[in-house]
Amino acid sequence: MTSASPWWAPHAHADRRPRLLARNRIAASLRAWFAARDFVEVEAAILQVSPGNEAHLSAFATTAIGPDGAAHPLYLHTSPEFACKKLLAAGETRLFSLGPVYRNRERGALHHPEFTMLEWYRAGETYDGLMGDCAAFLRLAAENAGAKRFVWRGTEADPFAEPERVTVAEAFERHAGIDLLATVAPDASTDRAGLAAALVQAGIRTAPDDTWADLFSRVMVERVEPALGRGRATILCEYPIPEAALARPSPADPRVAERFELYCCGVELANAFGELTDAEEQRRRFSAEMDEKERVYGERYPLDEDFLSALAQMPEASGIALGFDRLVMLATGARRIEDVIWTPVAEYPRTETSR
Repeated sequence: MTSASPWWAPHAHADRRPRLLARNRIAASLRAWFAARDFVEVEAAILQVSPGNEAHLSAFATTAIGPDGAAHPLYLHTSPEFACKKLLAAGETRLFSLGPVYRNRERGALHHPEFTMLEWYRAGETYDGLMGDCAAFLRLAAENAGAKRFVWRGTEADPFAEPERVTVAEAFERHAGIDLLATVAPDASTDRAGLAAALVQAGIRTAPDDTWADLFSRVMVERVEPALGRGRATILCEYPIPEAALARPSPADPRVAERFELYCCGVELANAFGELTDAEEQRRRFSAEMDEKERVYGERYPLDEDFLSALAQMPEASGIALGFDRLVMLATGARRIEDVIWTPVAEYPRTETSR
């Protein structure tokens, strides 16, 4: 798709249509999979008082005008997570949402400002069960797209093979020679200097103003993520507590959390948690995330007090978010996320800085 051939041009649409029909088949089969297991599909309100409180997620802001003419700030949600967890607190035990979410500052081959997210939750179950779900969905997507292999930029993976399971600490040691957990204390405090020294020894650039989180992300992007999901999918688990704001600590090691991500062909597909239900701890983590957001971007989002109240009543649960469009991309061999979205958002006008 080029500027000379918009997505709605008949010849461009004819080229995209087989992938879009595969998208519909995959969505229908996912809904059937959930229905067979007694999940209820829910529709989360898109307008929220808080779009989420992760430092590096940017939202679209809007304003609601009340009947009295008063203005109230609202946001397009970056995930249906807060709404879904409120429904868990209300008494739902198995639910899923398949619908649009919105993230600002994101556009590229794997990113789109409006995209489709699949989220599902189980009350009273551990997050290990979500790993089996992920393996099933890879197979399901391949079958409905007629694919024997997933391919992305020359990297291939077998969607029918059982995913490998690797901890973040193992991945850092394997791909960067870094002992990550040596820089994380049991109280979740971090050793920034120790991690910076490890990066220098591994030949990875650092900057004086890098935080521990900055250094962690650089290793992930430069060394770890490109090596994941080759040949078969990878489940990267046991993230350090500072990188798991919504997950509960692991009972086996207080330095890590019950969080995993699914990768295939080097592409991140899903992010899962054993859900944190300690409302005060969640408030503390959200506040820390917003402090970091204000430091980096000069803005912060409000906390959803209604969500924190619901969290105090929410049962133990596991939950996961999967980028549906990316799954369809890999299953259909698409090069860009817009190739599997029925009506992509209009291209932004080019500016002097983007030329």
